[in-house]
Amino acid sequence: MDIRDVIKQRRTIRKFRQDPIDDNILRDLVDCARLAPSGSNRQPLEFIVVKDKEMCAKVFENTGWADYIAPRGTPKEGERPTAYIVILINKERSSKWVDIDVGTAFENILLAAWGLGIGGCVIGSVNKENLRTILNVPAEYDIALAVALGYKVHESYVEDNDDTVKYSMDEQGNFHVPKRPLKKVIHFDKF
Repeated sequence: MDIRDVIKQRRTIRKFRQDPIDDNILRDLVDCARLAPSGSNRQPLEFIVVKDKEMCAKVFENTGWADYIAPRGTPKEGERPTAYIVILINKERSSKWVDIDVGTAFENILLAAWGLGIGGCVIGSVNKENLRTILNVPAEYDIALAVALGYKVHESYVEDNDDTVKYSMDEQGNFHVPKRPLKKVIHFDKF
């Protein structure tokens, strides 16, 4: 599949089959994140892969899901992620570009996963102090966010719409995500 197709087809997935993701795939997703651009090449990011069922449940309990459509958008038992990649920031290696580093890393994870048939959801709404304890994260690291992963059980559709940013869920459990039309966001040569 052409990379542009992966980029255009990739959508956030919030409900998952309970099939485990192979360790080699998870390792490869972290490798893809590791190779993302890094401001001043400081490479401040490190990653915790969570795949144990009990540990995944603990991470899940400390995340917030789909605020626009809560509680319907929150995965129920049997729909929850089967893995997470928690992105850490090594404070000693950090730079003013670290937020961009986090974004390029999680996008590489999402795109590589999608290309393998795995859906994902970036979760910035995490209880970082609880996760620090659960995952035994040392004080010299900050928790940036978590990427939830699993094989998808629903579809997510893009709909050109400049009137709202709120996504919705239909009766079949599929998501509808408004995106500003290209003609509204592109400017050539000047505004």
